Amino acid sequence: MKKKKRRDLIHGYLFIAPWLIGFFVFTLFPLVYSLYLSFTDYNVLSPAKWTGLKNYIKLFTEDPKVWLSLKVTFNFALVQVPVKLAVALLVAVLLAKKTKLTGMYRVIFYIPSLLGGSVAVALTWRRLWDTNGVINNILQGIGLPGHSWLLDTKTALYVLILLGVWQFGSTMLIFLAGLNDIPSSLVEAAIIDGANPIVCFFKVKLPMLTPVLFYNLVNAIIGCMQAFNSAYLVSEGGPMNSTLYYALYQYRHAFQYMNMGYASALAWVMMMIILAMTALVFRSSSAWVYYQGE
Repeated sequence: MKKKKRRDLIHGYLFIAPWLIGFFVFTLFPLVYSLYLSFTDYNVLSPAKWTGLKNYIKLFTEDPKVWLSLKVTFNFALVQVPVKLAVALLVAVLLAKKTKLTGMYRVIFYIPSLLGGSVAVALTWRRLWDTNGVINNILQGIGLPGHSWLLDTKTALYVLILLGVWQFGSTMLIFLAGLNDIPSSLVEAAIIDGANPIVCFFKVKLPMLTPVLFYNLVNAIIGCMQAFNSAYLVSEGGPMNSTLYYALYQYRHAFQYMNMGYASALAWVMMMIILAMTALVFRSSSAWVYYQGE
């Protein structure tokens, strides 16, 4: 290797050194170490003891709350993912129209995504849907009966789903970028051929948006399977574990029961589930995702 090329190579590695250090220290090492911990009995205060497959055997055969938390998480994802994508797409279509106030509207609709995951907003959401909260006060003000939304096993999960749907700003912006990237000539040709706005959307715009839809779908699925904040801060997993997300159950084992080995096993099982679901979506993409180059 020539001296100049060697010098350029060294300079290149120096420039990416912060990223490499961060990757190895904060990503790769914790990932590998958590895999090791999943085969141990580890409570943080004492050295880890190798137990082999004990944690995984307990997880699959002896712990009914694992399956309960998975059921809650899947129910949460099955409702929130399509609703959030639909709302985000609808708002993006409305904001794609050029007006003087379009920029302001985009900022307003994006703000919930900046605030929605915060502790303050989650606690405010809990107060809104409380028995004596604003929602019940509004209902009673128009002559309708109030309801214990967060204390009813049939409604508590939907309160959390609404909080997740309210955070559609990032998804909406990505849809909006996709809409703006659609060649105007295609839309104009459809209009000349007699297509009304609805037909134009479903026959021209939506097929062109499928790569963006695919990206948002994968992100939404991963986000829902890792959901934690809303259940922890709003409902605390109740009532009767009706909002016990898988990540919340994993958190309890890790930081409340100090059972890091079992929590690591839970984390790796969820990682495999997410990988399988993502692979399934990728496998199905050939049937419904359209790329302009094809």
